[in-house]
This record gives sequence, structure tokens and C-alpha cells, in this order.
Amino acid sequence: MKKLIQLHQTTPEQLVQEILLGVKGEIEILKQDFRPKEPEEYLTRSEVSQMLKVDLSTVHHWTKSGRLKRYGLGRRVYYKRSEIEQSLIEITPPIH
Repeated sequence: MKKLIQLHQTTPEQLVQEILLGVKGEIEILKQDFRPKEPEEYLTRSEVSQMLKVDLSTVHHWTKSGRLKRYGLGRRVYYKRSEIEQSLIEITPPIH
């Protein structure tokens, strides 16, 4: 059974305008919350070392201890920039 909708005192042009206004409003709301997904950036050990301003041996130690997660392709080792940034922890000043 089909539903029948009847509009009284509304012209087709008014209906189109109301629909367009509603759609434009929803698009504006989506634009405010929309964050395009950026591709993951992978860093080499050297790049992580430079980024964190530490020696390569420190990057190796942090990887072995589980502080940093590594990814490999063949013999190459990579780190995700987002995970490196997440691994940094906030240091709060001591309370006296």
C-alpha cells in the first residue's frame, strides 16, 4: 500500500525551496564536523630519532621495551607517526 501525502497551501516552488534549505543546513552541519582522513605517515628509525631528538640506540631500546611499536616491510623498519605522538605522555609538575 502506498502512502499519499497531500500538501495544502504550498506551491511546488515553495516545497523545493524548503527542501533545499533543509539540505543546505544539514550540509553545513556536516562540514563543521567533517575531518578528512589523512593517510598514515610512516617514519624510519632515523626519522624517529630526529623527531624525538634521541640517539638511534634509544629508539632501539624503546622499541625492544615495548614503548614504541614497529612495523616492517622486508628488512626495513617503520614507525607510525601517530603512534609515536601518542606514546608521548604528559609530565605533570610535582605537587609541593
